Amino acid sequence: MEKTRVGIIGMGRIGKIHYANIKNQIENADVVAISDPYFDSDLGIPNVDAHEVFNNKKVDAVIICSPTDTHADYISASAQAGKHIFCEKPHDLSIHRVIETLDEVHEAGVKLMLGFNRRFDPNFQKIKSLIGMGEIGDVHLLKITSRDPSPPSLEYLKSSGGMFLDMTIHDFDMARFIMGKEVKEVFAVAGAFVSKDVEIAGDFDTAVVTLKFNDGTMAVIDNSRKAVYGYDQRLEIFGSNGMAKVDNNKPDTHVLYNQHGAHGSLPLNFFMDRYTMSYQMEMEMFIKAINTNSEMPVTGTDGLKALLIALAAQKSVEENRPVQIEEIGKNASIIL
Repeated sequence: MEKTRVGIIGMGRIGKIHYANIKNQIENADVVAISDPYFDSDLGIPNVDAHEVFNNKKVDAVIICSPTDTHADYISASAQAGKHIFCEKPHDLSIHRVIETLDEVHEAGVKLMLGFNRRFDPNFQKIKSLIGMGEIGDVHLLKITSRDPSPPSLEYLKSSGGMFLDMTIHDFDMARFIMGKEVKEVFAVAGAFVSKDVEIAGDFDTAVVTLKFNDGTMAVIDNSRKAVYGYDQRLEIFGSNGMAKVDNNKPDTHVLYNQHGAHGSLPLNFFMDRYTMSYQMEMEMFIKAINTNSEMPVTGTDGLKALLIALAAQKSVEENRPVQIEEIGKNASIIL
């Protein structure tokens, strides 16, 4: 099988992860070009302007890891150049722009995958399979806890699009993925308690979101930008036949018992450590979909639906009321 030749735009933390996974873990792909003016390349791979990546006939697919405000333009340019596309979330902060670029991707006949890596975490995959096998019975309630060890910088916060579009959007996608249903209604409450930078940016750092699905079942998501004990990632699914849950990953599983109590390791403290395997698996699936001409496991439509939920959550906080997804997605009715 011929190797898929990849160009990576953006060699920050995520770009470096994808580069390392392709180089060291994926046999049927090669990185042949990168583009990042701030990256001092010693990889033996040309570091060129982004448009040179799009116009490079040796590039089959483009991996977009650049800042959010460049994603839609780079997706458009990749589609026009006939390149398959992997793009980190979010696709864009504008519903109109997302739909516009999805149309361009469709017209170009190329494949697009959004970087919702948590779908590929082995533990979450196991929960999904248990639901599919009927082990949980009729699913009634999903609970997701997602808390970061520390808030990002003020510079990042100002361009992130806000907590719901930057952080919670992963949980919105996970809720749809795990439940296998569409969200109908969103109610969210939020505040800024842990960081002055968050207040300056006009954002919030703590939130609770309730999702109601189209069959009346529910999900509850709680978020924080600062969990002093580490990267807190837990999930619980409850139904008529029982309950299943995923607890935090830790660097080891030891427990010390003494006269002061029981003591063990804290959760992993960085998202790249917690989701190492999921990043590898999502890139393997992206390359596989190209090589086998099969459907992408996470599509542009999945990204659009997560965006609609995020925007509904923002509106819910602003207006202190439940918000129907159809209120947000009037111009996106084709996918609702």
